[in-house]
Order: sequence, then C-alpha cells, then structure tokens
Amino acid sequence: MTTQISRLANGLRVVTHRMDHLETLSLGVWVGTGARHEPEALHGISHFLEHMAFKGTSSRSARRIAEEIEEVGGELNAATSIETTAYYARVLKGDDDTALEILADILQDSVFDAVELERERDVILQEIAASQDSPDDLVYDLVQDAAYPKQAIGRTILGTPESVQSIRADDLRAYLRKHYAPNRLVVSAAGAVDHDRLCRHAETLFGGDAQTLDESVDKAVFAGGVRSSKKPFEQSHIVIGLEGVAYRAHDFFAAQVLSGLMGGGMSSRLFQEVREKRGLCYSIYSSAWSLSDTGLLAIHAATGSEQMTELVDVVCAELTRLAQDGPNDAEMGRAKAQLKAGLMMGLESSSARAEQMARHIMAHGKLIPKEELIARVEEVSSTQVQALMQRMMTKAPAAAVVGAGASSRGHAQRASEALSTFR
Repeated sequence: MTTQISRLANGLRVVTHRMDHLETLSLGVWVGTGARHEPEALHGISHFLEHMAFKGTSSRSARRIAEEIEEVGGELNAATSIETTAYYARVLKGDDDTALEILADILQDSVFDAVELERERDVILQEIAASQDSPDDLVYDLVQDAAYPKQAIGRTILGTPESVQSIRADDLRAYLRKHYAPNRLVVSAAGAVDHDRLCRHAETLFGGDAQTLDESVDKAVFAGGVRSSKKPFEQSHIVIGLEGVAYRAHDFFAAQVLSGLMGGGMSSRLFQEVREKRGLCYSIYSSAWSLSDTGLLAIHAATGSEQMTELVDVVCAELTRLAQDGPNDAEMGRAKAQLKAGLMMGLESSSARAEQMARHIMAHGKLIPKEELIARVEEVSSTQVQALMQRMMTKAPAAAVVGAGASSRGHAQRASEALSTFR
C-alpha cells in the first residue's frame, strides 16, 4: 500500500492511498468551507450549494449526471459539515477519470437553473421540516445553539425556512467563487488508484488560475446554557455538551479516550450504569468532535419522561465521579483498544480512508502515519483524562432536552446545575 501527496501549481492538493487488493476506489473533492463560513443572511447556503451541484451544468443535465456515473456502476454523493463540504464518488478500477470529470464539472460549471433551484429549495425545506420532527436532530440543534449562541458555528447546517427562501442563484455563484479557490480543495482517493495518473487528470480539470484564499472565521466562544422544546415525542431526549478540544490540541486523543470510556461501547461507564444496572434507557453514548479552534463532548440518551430526572442525576454523577477520581487502568485499556481498532478498521475501507486523508491534509497539512496515531493513543494517561474532565467541567455545560413537554427545560436546567462541582 502506497500513500502519496502532490500539490498542483495552483495550490490544489492531491492525496492518494493505493490499496492493491481492491478492485474499486473512492474518490472525492473536499473543500475547506462549510456552514461556519456563512454570513447570517445566507444561513444554509453551503448545504444549498451542495444540493444544487448535482442539478445540472452547461454540458450535463441533472439526469445525465446520474446516468453517467451509474453507467459505470458508480455512485455519487456529498455532505456538508461545519467547516468542510465534500463531493465524492465510488467507482470500479479504471473509472476514476469519469468520476473526477463529473466532480470537476459540477463544481466549476453548474448553471443553477431557475426551475431546478426552486425544486431543490422545496426539497431542502422538507429536509428542515423532517429534522424538526426528529428528536435526535432537534436536540443536537438545540445543544449546539446553547454551546455557541449567536455564532455561525452554533447554527444548523440546513438553514432556516426563512434563510433558505431568500437564497438566489447569484448568491450561490458568488459563494462558489469566494470560497472554492484551488488552495482550499483537496482531491483524495483510496483503493485501486494510480497517483500520477490522477494528478495529471486533476491538473487538466482543476489546473486553472492560482487564486488563493486565506479565510478566517470568528473565534468560537463556548457559552453553555440550556435549551428545550415542548414538542411532543414518544421519548424524551437529552444531550449534555461540555467544551472539548480542537483537533490540533495536545489532548485531542485524551478527549477521544475520555469519550470512549464514558460512553463509547457496551462496557463504558454510562452504558453499564444507566442501561445495564438501572434500565433507564435503551441506548446512551458519548461523542467527542473537534473543529479548528474548539470541540464538544456530547452525552446523548433517550428515555421515558417519567425517568428523565433519575437519568439526568445518574449521568451527571458519573461525569463528576470521573473528574474527581479519574479512570481506572482497565477502562483506559478498553477505551484505547476501541479507539485503535477504529483507526485501523478505517484504513481497510477505501471511503473512510479517502475521507481521513482529506481531513488530515486540511487540518495538519500532512498525513499522520498510522504508527504515530497508535503511539499518540497509547501515550494518553489516566491523569491526563482526569485533568481534561476537570477542565471541561469548569464551564457551565450546554444542555438540551426535547420530548418531556413543559418539564423539558427543567430537566436541562437540572443537568446544568448538577455539573457545578468544579465551577
């Protein structure tokens, strides 16, 4: 298996990982722009642009884009996140030229046809409505707003009905010109790929003017607070968010280990205490995500409204206990093993590997070897995890509850107050 990185003359970077045992490859274009880069008046435009990219170019209709990739047995997709947008494909060996040509076309020559734009606007409005009917989506939107209020980073990726209604074709064109400069693009491919061949093709398709962008965003300010919704659901959902760490922080891997031992699997503290011992919910888990200058440790669980008070108390007690006493060696070992296994398993998937490489290039400007990743996981100590937990709890958490009716806000407030030990 061979990994290579090249930079074209205009600043675009190409990274590949050849996996000789595969007969397929995953290929994509990752853009260092996402929902965080949007002005408030254009909230949701990154996601809107992602949708419209597949709706026709000057040489391909929306139908032709779909037909052309499926004629070679491939598939196309895209995703918008807070700081990045990705457009990617999976195809058979030898069909990477077709995939990259389509990706280049939709990113550089979309026409934003008026009929297609209105049709897709309606699709996105339905997507927003669906998210409001999903307690999982709604509770995360609320906790994100509580964590980063009145900031682009705290807004939903989809936008609001009002903001989506206001976006026009000229807005999409201007946003594309402003944010999709070559130096913000990474072409990443893993699987049955030839690096030099891909670079030549990328040079032909993307090798235009060397326009560069050095985008800056407002520094994230974690505020914390409570949010709730009285909207009825079958279960009550809670998310407790603590300020985490950025992806270049020295304790990034400590945050990953902390999340794993707290709620990363069936042996984790929360799963054992909340589900196995007390039967308070079906599932409970934690996640630790990181951005360029901040992060969030999130605990998510769903239960019946009558059990929410006990659930909140138990979860907060476990978080406090970890901060006070630290983790034991056995749970540290299990959390590290899970994290290392996840990293290694990602190397066996061409799609996961292509995404991982693109994120490494955008975040660090280089690929981090697997040996270094494993070593950094191994270096995490129980003392480091405990200190990080204590630091996280020095700020008021973000807490959100939906599905408990008029009691939702009270439950969120209870969680916030219960985590005041270190403040």
